[in-house]
Amino acid sequence: MDAGFVNVSNAVTDKVGYRAALLIASHRDDRRVLFNAFDRMGFDAVYTARDVEHGVSLLQQDPKITIVVMDFCRVEESKRLARDLALQSLYTVFGILSNPAELDPSNSDVSVQDWLRSPIQESELRYRMQQLQQQRLLATAAAPTVHELGDRWQNVLAQSLAANVGTRDMWKWTDATATQLGLELLMVLGEGNNDEPTLLAAQSRLDMRASFPPVWEQAIYKRISAGEFVSLADSAWQQIDCPVVAKLKLESFIGVPLLNEKAAPIGVLMLGTRAPIVDFESAKRVAQLLAQRFALEHLALRYRFESRYHGLHDGLTRLPNRVLFNDRLEAALQEAKRGSERLALLFVDLDRFKTINDSLGHTIGDQVLVGVANRLKLAVRASDTVARYAGDEFVVMLRHVPSRDDVYRISEKMLQSLEIPLRLGDGSELQMTASVGITFYPEDGSEAEVLLRRADSAMYNAKGLGRNRFFAYQPEKEESQHQRIALESKLRSAQKNAELRAFYQPKVNAESEDIVGMEALIRWEHPELGLISPGFFIPLAEETGLIVAIGEWVLRTACVDAKRWIERFKIDLNVSVNLSVLQLKQPDLVQLIEKVLDESKLPASRLELEVTESINVRDIPNLLDTLTRIRALGCAISIDDFGTGQSSLEYLKKFPADYIKIDQTFVRNIGIDPSDEAIIRATIDMAHGLNMQVIAEGVETEAHLKFLRAYQCEQLQGFLFARPLNHMAFENLLAERERLMKAA
Repeated sequence: MDAGFVNVSNAVTDKVGYRAALLIASHRDDRRVLFNAFDRMGFDAVYTARDVEHGVSLLQQDPKITIVVMDFCRVEESKRLARDLALQSLYTVFGILSNPAELDPSNSDVSVQDWLRSPIQESELRYRMQQLQQQRLLATAAAPTVHELGDRWQNVLAQSLAANVGTRDMWKWTDATATQLGLELLMVLGEGNNDEPTLLAAQSRLDMRASFPPVWEQAIYKRISAGEFVSLADSAWQQIDCPVVAKLKLESFIGVPLLNEKAAPIGVLMLGTRAPIVDFESAKRVAQLLAQRFALEHLALRYRFESRYHGLHDGLTRLPNRVLFNDRLEAALQEAKRGSERLALLFVDLDRFKTINDSLGHTIGDQVLVGVANRLKLAVRASDTVARYAGDEFVVMLRHVPSRDDVYRISEKMLQSLEIPLRLGDGSELQMTASVGITFYPEDGSEAEVLLRRADSAMYNAKGLGRNRFFAYQPEKEESQHQRIALESKLRSAQKNAELRAFYQPKVNAESEDIVGMEALIRWEHPELGLISPGFFIPLAEETGLIVAIGEWVLRTACVDAKRWIERFKIDLNVSVNLSVLQLKQPDLVQLIEKVLDESKLPASRLELEVTESINVRDIPNLLDTLTRIRALGCAISIDDFGTGQSSLEYLKKFPADYIKIDQTFVRNIGIDPSDEAIIRATIDMAHGLNMQVIAEGVETEAHLKFLRAYQCEQLQGFLFARPLNHMAFENLLAERERLMKAA
């Protein structure tokens, strides 16, 4: 348990023994972060609610709740509750600011002790809690001396201990304070994100930037920032070698270091007056209190910045992560389109990295990833981007590319730099190689997703050709005949060698968010090539006819797993399996499904077969009859990837389906493209009119969830709830659900 959190919680709750907190947050991620944080603080009870109404009922259930954290998505309701809690003076209330445009905390009449911003970052919460604790300790420590201070200093002390003198208000606050105290100089500086300190706030009759060298280059700043407390009551301008102090002819000067939780300097507070300060000892105490307050504000600001940074960067390599890279790629593509420029994308995958993790351990694996990241950065220009995409996969974006040959030279440079042995922490050396796939804009595609997918495909071609090489995407012929035959041979033996893996992605009820089913997905884990993307081997399996045997394996595995989980966890669980075109052409498909259901003992009502919308009825003359017979068994039929094909309304009216599955290309544009939102609404209305239910895939944000729930989409599937999980991980997910249901 974190001792720091325990101290904070004890101080904030002001009681010994039972401690309880109520967390009201509409966003799932905020609730999760808050719950984990307060749980680590050692609270005896932590309640979570999605809205104010639910929160009020929990307050009535447990009158010993002392801390309330609440968001202001529904502003007026939240304001009323905050005011009611403030009147009772029994609660410490934190507000969550989800939309600053709707509620300005500095101008609102909200009765909260402090504000957090959504998405919640635990590091910021920690410092806000410590800040509240420090305010109370400062107020307690200062109380005996307040009556001894002069009126002006007393007012400043009261202001400094007020609840909402935050970093965003420092400039306004220092202006008022300097006027009130008759200060000629009041300056607050803190550690910046580069080599120079950040000027947090300042008030002076002089233009500091125009009249003097930077303050941090002056000797007095260096003394204070090193941790020295400097105080001169008389003739300060003659005793300090500082142009600012001399020019202002400051008689009294006080400099206090800002300290972090480890008592290390992180900035300075400097103040001075032309007239002598009568009660100089009191002024020094006030300056120390102000410095402590500004230190806490500065730390909170720093941790908020670092939290945003960590949200967009990989924690291990410090490279941009997938989110930031995709954003940069989209922006670069727009720029390339406007300027008619070429752009290159490189997909880099380390060769046999899984062997390193398995044999040498993850610590060595992490050292390798950091070393590779550094070498990749050195191989490209400052205007290019290197990102860690996932696991041992890196992506490189090269902008303003003159010719393809330039990209090939950079790729060769990368491969050569990686071949140089890496020196590990224990002094040993390890040699790495990589396979690189290359795509070019605009030759190989105009969309980010297409370019990434084709670069991934080209990378697997590089692996198939012997690794430690690069391979450029070839639109007409993605792999040589030799490579195709070799991969086909490996794929034919994959099932026999137990290399196929069934992954499952949960489907949840849109209202309750409870798991109601899962989609079975196929993965191929080759002992040498590693985990091979289904987007690469499924087309080959369909062309060679191997998809029939692979599809049967997936069907059997999914039914067996579903039956076992239904019995073990006593859950109503449906499993969906995709049917390919070749499977649908098999004359014995219905008999096969019936046989698998009989062998696995899975009720037919628990099996859902997915058929892609792009399937042409003319290519499969008996398609509608086959699907009708499958439904007669008791199974459900789902139209997959809806919206990407050419289905007519007449076709859909005759199609024997129970579900329509909206393709993720439309879902991901919710909140971005009104046209895609209109298509989704129309699809849901049409499906309901045809007595079909709707499943949306690719749900990744709370905005997606809110929109789909508002338009009565029944089931949801996507990364917001869970990624595709292997057998063991999905079983663990069901076990965790069972535990939570019993605890509720």
